[in-house]
Amino acid sequence: MESFEDKLKHIFERYWDNFNQKSYGLESEETDILMEAFGISQEMKQENKQYWGRELGMCWQLLVTEVFQHFCDNFSPAKKFGADEPADLFVGLEAIDTKYRIGSGDSGTLKKFKQYGKMLEENGFTPILLFLRTDNLPAAVSACESGGWNIYMGDESFQFIEQRTGFNLKDWLLELKENGDFFINR
Repeated sequence: MESFEDKLKHIFERYWDNFNQKSYGLESEETDILMEAFGISQEMKQENKQYWGRELGMCWQLLVTEVFQHFCDNFSPAKKFGADEPADLFVGLEAIDTKYRIGSGDSGTLKKFKQYGKMLEENGFTPILLFLRTDNLPAAVSACESGGWNIYMGDESFQFIEQRTGFNLKDWLLELKENGDFFINR
């Protein structure tokens, strides 16, 4: 049977294979821990922000989901509420949604966040948003909070994960960074 850490590494391998197909330029200091674990520079990300945001966001979601699934007996995957899936995973009565970052102040996006938070609360869940990055659009964060979401960003997200699971995902990512095993175009 595949070990938990092997499952996490398989997620990384899948994304590393995709990222390694791309070629980019110089390094920059303005990164986050997930970018650093893959060796993605700010310049590389600037060339196609939408692609990197989407892919790094999905990687973040899969890693967080795998950690909770492995360590929490009361884990359950995303649930449908009508046609909507307002959270990525559930742990007991906590509905957890993961986001790489939120940069859209688009009224439709903000309205959906508010609706999802309220929908989860009405169904007895505590809505929780785990952002990897801390450079989120303040208006979007405020809209989420007014919709009932409990928001964690950056290190707070990692602390939340460790408190609930006992697993230090940040240290695990830092170890990957140190080893450089998943650097793209290495």
